[in-house]
Amino acid sequence: MKLFHTFRLFYCFFFLLSACQGGNNPIATRQQAPAPVALPAAIERPVSYHDEIRPILEAKCLSCHSCFDAPCQLKLESTEGLLRGAFRESIYVGARAEALSPTRLGIDELTVSGWRERGFHSVLQSHDAQSEPLIAEMISLAKQYPFPPNSKIPDSIDLSITRKNQCVTGEKFSGYAQDYPLSGMPFAVTGLSDREYALLAGWVKQGAVIPDEPVTLTDGEKESLRQWESLLNRDDNRGKLVARWLYEHWFMATLYFPDLGGELRFFELIRSVTAPGKDIIPIPTVFPNDDPEQPFFYRIRPISGSILHKRRIPYPLSPAKQQRINELFFAGEWTMGDLPGYSYAERVNPFATFAAIPAYARYRFMLDDAEFYVRNVIHGPVCRGQIATDVLRDRFWVLFQSPESDLFTTNDAYQRQAIPLLEMPGQNDDLLAMGEEWLWYLGHHNDYLAQRRSQYVLQYPEGASLDHLWDGDQRNQDALLTIVRHYDSASVARGLIGDIPQTLWLMDYPLLERTYYILVVNYNVFGNVAHQLLTRLYFDLIRNSSEHNFLRLMPGGQRTDILHDWYQQAGKLKFGIFYENIDDVSPSAERFATKDPKQELALRILDRFQPVNAMADDPINRCRAGNCARPDQPLWIQKADHALSAIAARPASGLTGINQLPEVTFVRVKHDQERTVYTLLRDRAHTNVAFILGEEFRYQPEKDRLTVYPGIAGSYPNFIFDVPATDIEEFALLIGAANNEARFEHIVNTWGVRRTHPQFWEILHDITAWQREREPLTAGIFDVNRYENF
Repeated sequence: MKLFHTFRLFYCFFFLLSACQGGNNPIATRQQAPAPVALPAAIERPVSYHDEIRPILEAKCLSCHSCFDAPCQLKLESTEGLLRGAFRESIYVGARAEALSPTRLGIDELTVSGWRERGFHSVLQSHDAQSEPLIAEMISLAKQYPFPPNSKIPDSIDLSITRKNQCVTGEKFSGYAQDYPLSGMPFAVTGLSDREYALLAGWVKQGAVIPDEPVTLTDGEKESLRQWESLLNRDDNRGKLVARWLYEHWFMATLYFPDLGGELRFFELIRSVTAPGKDIIPIPTVFPNDDPEQPFFYRIRPISGSILHKRRIPYPLSPAKQQRINELFFAGEWTMGDLPGYSYAERVNPFATFAAIPAYARYRFMLDDAEFYVRNVIHGPVCRGQIATDVLRDRFWVLFQSPESDLFTTNDAYQRQAIPLLEMPGQNDDLLAMGEEWLWYLGHHNDYLAQRRSQYVLQYPEGASLDHLWDGDQRNQDALLTIVRHYDSASVARGLIGDIPQTLWLMDYPLLERTYYILVVNYNVFGNVAHQLLTRLYFDLIRNSSEHNFLRLMPGGQRTDILHDWYQQAGKLKFGIFYENIDDVSPSAERFATKDPKQELALRILDRFQPVNAMADDPINRCRAGNCARPDQPLWIQKADHALSAIAARPASGLTGINQLPEVTFVRVKHDQERTVYTLLRDRAHTNVAFILGEEFRYQPEKDRLTVYPGIAGSYPNFIFDVPATDIEEFALLIGAANNEARFEHIVNTWGVRRTHPQFWEILHDITAWQREREPLTAGIFDVNRYENF
């Protein structure tokens, strides 16, 4: 037994060492540049920041300089980020032994002088009278050395997101310009127009003045804020505990008031030193469940600046939502003792912290907006999510267990036994203690699974049934979700999208809540390698448990074979060591008539839950009897659907061009003055997703497939094709047959939008505009840091 323990401990440290291998690549060697071109003259008339400069920054800069992976931490979503400037240290460093001090705008420092003391340098002020501010020198460098239209970026320029950015100050810019003349700003894309450059240059020469623009709330917004802050700051203990739970589940949200007319405005929920009605002073704790160490109030404040696509997590604060909170949390009687504190034990186990609140109420409340909570996991406190995403298959469906069939919410005795075993790791980031801590939590997790299995067998001796799945109350489309991995990011959408995937998840309340806490509440993007690794390892267990829960619906005696298809080769080795062996004896209440029970059950799910399936009909990817187009669309869109269905849901062994495509490809199809947008999602196949190391060795390119999504999926487009509707059949035919780089390059030359395309920005933002017309709550500027150089 001791040898077995030592083996598992060694296994953990092997993972730890592997996570330290992903340091930043050095920036490319010295670049060769042609003769510089003349710069346009700076505009001399007064230039308005809000009317003229801000739109340029949003159009040409935000696509890279946003979120925590903004180069040099120069975040331009708001004026605060522009005034703060840049910093030499990257947030994303895989081998970090010590956690960084957080650098969140609007929270960790509230003044420019405070950021200067922490090492941020200005990009708007020159370091001496003879030089120009850094922003002016950077845009001038790019303007002097433009790239040929629609050409490939030279190989000497490193475009990878792991590149080491040269975060120079103004004093060292001349050396940077000499070494990297092709690396001005905007970086490695079509640059500023002459007018845009002249406006920016003129504004900088005039002192880069940014006038204050205070937010003026409407009377309706003021009243809504008053009502919600009153609800969240009740004096009674029940109200305080519910408010804490709500805060920990809303702190990442982009809140809005759907019942108010006028311009859509988003808000955020924070903890403040000051009471409602006074200026907000945020309490800058690392985690939302850290001890505030002083009296505080929950406050709602407007979000300033722009909210990018990857940061949009909309959540409605409406009278109906208030009524739902009162109905679930306050209408019934439940015993409330002393308020829980913020100790380590209470942070790692929210099931214990909030045990007084009925679990049924908590789960029902989360299910009401299940897509929102999964979106938090996908779009939450990270901008590069490979720590979590390498645990995921490239596309899978997510189902939820009915609250009435979830024993954690219906059986108090079982719940009390289970709660101590649901602690989660990550808040202790001691490198030396990591191995022992992981084994502790792993043991608790597996003990919980064994307990859960025996309880469900006892409660449901006939086995699991589709009757145990949440049906969205016959109206809520959050009941069925699809998650798609895009290597180091992911996206979620309502509905069962694409052909039947290899794996499916069935989540109960403990699985959903733990997923949310391990990847959102208890995740620190500034944390060290131990914190990030423990997070990844535990999420691996959650994925495995969600798959096991679904497999309870499969017939006994066949679950192991199905699981071995999901965990091929070395993936099987983790069973009995890290993963619990699956129960392949207990029956399923479902009855099967074919030799492919998973396929049979998936078709049954599609049929049974059609009323709440946002993609009940997916003719492009689930084309049946030649009906491969959406019948409710105009004829030209139906023809595009039909053409693209020819490359959807087919293995790359028969459509080799699939292997030329990146993870996320937008295709804009134009017809006269109209257009529509598709996303080509490359579903990469793997023997298993059970390990941190060696993904390239587990990759099965011949089994890759495309899912063609009629709309926007993903915040990080890897490439764009702009295709006239008259060319869409030829485009799809050539994509399928592009079995080498030369054939693919022909497609790129014909319809591709390279980084240097003269209309790169126009097309990119038109796709945003197209989504905003249809989905205004989630539409936003896309991140192009991952855009390919085809």
